[in-house]
Amino acid sequence: MNNTHYIILFDGVCNFCNFWVNFLLDRDKKDKFRFTPLQSEKGEQLLKKFNLSTKDFDTFVLIDGKKYYIKSTAALIVAKNLPGLWKILYALIIIPGPFRDFLYNLISKNRYKLFGKREACRIPTPEERNKFL
Repeated sequence: MNNTHYIILFDGVCNFCNFWVNFLLDRDKKDKFRFTPLQSEKGEQLLKKFNLSTKDFDTFVLIDGKKYYIKSTAALIVAKNLPGLWKILYALIIIPGPFRDFLYNLISKNRYKLFGKREACRIPTPEERNKFL
């Protein structure tokens, strides 16, 4: 891991994505994660830094220092860093990426239809503010 925190770039208008951000906020007792919407200025800067699309928000991005991960690999690394039994999910990393990402892509492409969309990116509460870039 980098010297400070993992950074998670997420689709700020996606209800499903916001559910998972809240899920992580509730479980990040060791303060490992920071968050920023893909649509934010900071999100755009980070996407450009890693030569990733600033228009396609069908995945979240996990940044670990000078490396980044997307799709199921990013999700499994996040799970590995959660407390409790969530770490067990990391064992799925042995499944080749294209197979793991098939399911990820199905959900990602249909997330607005299945879970809805917000009009604007989530605004962190005052208690959460230090977790957002």
